[in-house]
Amino acid sequence: MINTPHYCELNAQHRAAAAAHVHDIVSVAIGHGADEAALIVYDVECPLAQVLADSYRLALPSAEAIEISSVDNDAVMAAFHAQPAGALVVLIQSTHFRLDAYRLRVQLFNQELKVIEHVHLARMVADEAPLYIESLAYDAAYYRGTGTALQARINVAPHARISSGVGHELIYAGPLEGAKLNVGDYRQMKHIGGQFPIGEVFTEARDLTQLSGRADIFVFGDTSFHCNFPALPITLIVEQGCVVGVENSTPYFDEVLAKIRAVEGEVWVRELGLGLNRAFSQDRTVSDIGTFERQCGIHLSLGAKHGSYNKPQFKRKDTRFHIDVFVAATGVYLGDENVYIDGQWRV
Repeated sequence: MINTPHYCELNAQHRAAAAAHVHDIVSVAIGHGADEAALIVYDVECPLAQVLADSYRLALPSAEAIEISSVDNDAVMAAFHAQPAGALVVLIQSTHFRLDAYRLRVQLFNQELKVIEHVHLARMVADEAPLYIESLAYDAAYYRGTGTALQARINVAPHARISSGVGHELIYAGPLEGAKLNVGDYRQMKHIGGQFPIGEVFTEARDLTQLSGRADIFVFGDTSFHCNFPALPITLIVEQGCVVGVENSTPYFDEVLAKIRAVEGEVWVRELGLGLNRAFSQDRTVSDIGTFERQCGIHLSLGAKHGSYNKPQFKRKDTRFHIDVFVAATGVYLGDENVYIDGQWRV
């Protein structure tokens, strides 16, 4: 028997919220005028994709719109190439478009186009679509203000630690790498746009071996890039930057660790992500790991792959895995100051 996904019915209130949030993304985050050149490429394979397509057509009334099943790949690629520099391309995908382009967003950026990308929308099953719509709200003062403040604290912190569980602490004994932002502020950036929803500040230990301790995780990315929710938090045991043991593990998590070890030998802990998106939390979740990555809290990456920072012990061609895991954090200390209290950032 084939299981058909159950999607939430999106009503007029959901559609109005989507239209308002998309308007703010286009006009405030991207800074694109309603009558400037734009192209919307979308599918209609799930209700959320259709609602977002309708919302972008309202926000960009002069845009060319292509429903991808109505044309072949060559026609879509030709439409991309026809866009003038500075035009906005919106990609709305229930899964991920299978176009004849490697790293499509990078190709579009190289063409000097602005890009908004929504992917894996078909994973927003049951009541997740309204949460996804809520996550698109663009509060510029919050994202840019809190994001910049956290970046500044990270960049001067001599050490850091994350509290979780009962007395568990993951300790960064030395400084962190210069933090990078994904907060919808492209004013000083070469490329404008990216994958939405947004909301993250990320870094990692400057010296990965200075990370040790324990951390309780409540969600991890499985081998199909979906969120896996264990019945009990899994405790990671980390020594000198590597996972050396786990408690309360599950067969699915053991499978993830085994795949990493089979290729990379050790399970390194790399990214330290500070998610800002207040639509998502430990109690408000979605199935897609790339979307939930923005949840207001802490996530780490397991595996040697992290393209934003080069480390001497890794050759990029040999790094394969970047698996997100989410910490049930009760405190985040940058230096001696706790900046994460009651599930919110305090800076």
